[in-house]
Amino acid sequence: MKISASIYSNKKKSLKEIVHELDLCNIDMFHIDFNDKNIDLKKIEEDIIHIRKISKKPIDLHIISHKPNQYSNFIIENKIEYVTYQFETIKEKLVFPNTKHSKFGIALTSYSQINNFKNYSKYCDFILLMTTTPGESGGVFNNINFKKIRDFKKKFPSKEIHVDGGVNNEIAFILRIHGVQSVVSGSYLVNNNIQKSIMQLRSSVSNSTIKVKEFMLSKDESPINEESNKVKKVLSTIEEYGFGFTMLENNKKEFAGIISMADIRKSLITKLENFQFLNASDLSNKKAITISENDDINYMIKIIQKHNFLISFMPVINNKNKIVGSVTFFNLIKSES
Repeated sequence: MKISASIYSNKKKSLKEIVHELDLCNIDMFHIDFNDKNIDLKKIEEDIIHIRKISKKPIDLHIISHKPNQYSNFIIENKIEYVTYQFETIKEKLVFPNTKHSKFGIALTSYSQINNFKNYSKYCDFILLMTTTPGESGGVFNNINFKKIRDFKKKFPSKEIHVDGGVNNEIAFILRIHGVQSVVSGSYLVNNNIQKSIMQLRSSVSNSTIKVKEFMLSKDESPINEESNKVKKVLSTIEEYGFGFTMLENNKKEFAGIISMADIRKSLITKLENFQFLNASDLSNKKAITISENDDINYMIKIIQKHNFLISFMPVINNKNKIVGSVTFFNLIKSES
């Protein structure tokens, strides 16, 4: 997952100091918030020129304006690598600049519907989810955005997801689980030890008390079969959800195990002649590793670390042994490879 440093979040150091330090720490991008109500375009251009002299890392420009089309020539002339337009402020028909040097995105606040991206999807490579109040440094991440990320991935699977606001090490870990490609970090990054903060944002280890229920896939989003279902139904569910597993419920709607693709392969080897007649219960692993909805990330990581095999998903159950959701680690595994 890439990290874009919000350079205006530090008010104590000069631009030269902060950019030089970030470049030495191998930051991925430099994030510039440009709200034309309170900052002049000339100042932005001067800062970009200054950054270009110090670093070859891309510029990540976030434009907040009623009339953003007026900055098209500026984008083209300065070869801005990433350009994001704030959806809620736009008061004109947005015309994307014709340039091969830039990737474009639309920014949405936490309470705007992701369907607003649809009208721009033809021209955009990514969405930027504003997970705190836009323009405010040091805000708290709004957890409703975990669900928005999952919904966006379903509706626009070919588009990248970028996140801006309240991203610290624990939030960054969850965002990587969700397959987010890039995060903007402001106060957490540039107002602390930059090298240490970057390492924490990229780390797989999180010291967090956020509960699993805050970021898990809901039950409706998770693959589930009844124990009595036949093999064809089981395989169809695994194919439909694309996670490589399904959870099982018994006739009391209690958690009864899982069926992974590894379980399918084992059954094919040992029960090939009667495979198509088997029930889901015949294929299942009834001693699956689970986690409670009220467990936190720290506990979840401890469970993963104490086993000597790869865990790519975990059923989430409540205190009545009912399935309430699931957590998958496919995106996290991919981001570490």
